[in-house]
Amino acid sequence: MISILITAYREPRTIGKAIEAFLAQLPEDAELLVVTPDPETSAVVQGYAERYPVVRHVLDPQRGKPTALNFGLQAAQGEIIVFSDGDVVVEPGALEALLRPFKNPQVGAASGRPISANARDTLLGYWSQLLTDSAHAVRLARAKAGKFLVCSGYLFAVRRTVLEPVPADALSEDAVISHRIAEKGYRIGYAPEALVRVKYPTTYKDWLRQKVRSAGGYAQDYVRRSPVQMRSAWLEIRYGTWLALKYPRNAREFLWSLLLFFARLHLWLLVLINVRIKKMQFTELWQRVETTK
Repeated sequence: MISILITAYREPRTIGKAIEAFLAQLPEDAELLVVTPDPETSAVVQGYAERYPVVRHVLDPQRGKPTALNFGLQAAQGEIIVFSDGDVVVEPGALEALLRPFKNPQVGAASGRPISANARDTLLGYWSQLLTDSAHAVRLARAKAGKFLVCSGYLFAVRRTVLEPVPADALSEDAVISHRIAEKGYRIGYAPEALVRVKYPTTYKDWLRQKVRSAGGYAQDYVRRSPVQMRSAWLEIRYGTWLALKYPRNAREFLWSLLLFFARLHLWLLVLINVRIKKMQFTELWQRVETTK
């Protein structure tokens, strides 16, 4: 049995599209759980639950995404859990492609491939396309080489038997889950055909909010002290520089790539200060990003 687990918070405008995209490709032995605490989003989910028996609403206590995920896992019945968000849309055929790597019993988790819904003709839109395409290139290369890779939180699947509760203060639940699975000796598969369309931030302020939160997860002890690694400021410089410099198609985009280096430096400095030095609380670091909704 497959359990789709979608977490959403104050996303009544987008949750319907997220649900419908999965409904169109669910196998018979599947369930779709939507974990959300707010009345507006819950009302939309309840409407789908009344029309589709496979859809279930799970109410969570609004203590953050990790707690919401744990509530969902307690309710899920599937042998494989598929994780996604309420503000993204999986492409047709994504679910079948995502489940394919599990034919190998050594695969404990598999990642889908995020693609940017933002236009390339703006600075932040260009950054979103560069970063998603670069992440795809890195995951693909590491998967072919049999190396460890981190799942994308926008769409990934995990065997229930290797899952543990997510720490309540984890900033990057996908990173924590991926590292713990790899530490148990399981492989992380990559399904590049499992596409999920993502709207990325359209302001620099929101971009920093989102990136500090996700990158900050790699500075937490859950991930930083892991014997397997894929992402850090140093690894980003070492493996990402050439990808960023060869990505532009024209002079304007080359300038935007150069500006991204300064933005990433700003990002990693904030991670160092806020996560490692100040040790800010989860509630301070986890800020809502409005322009992705």
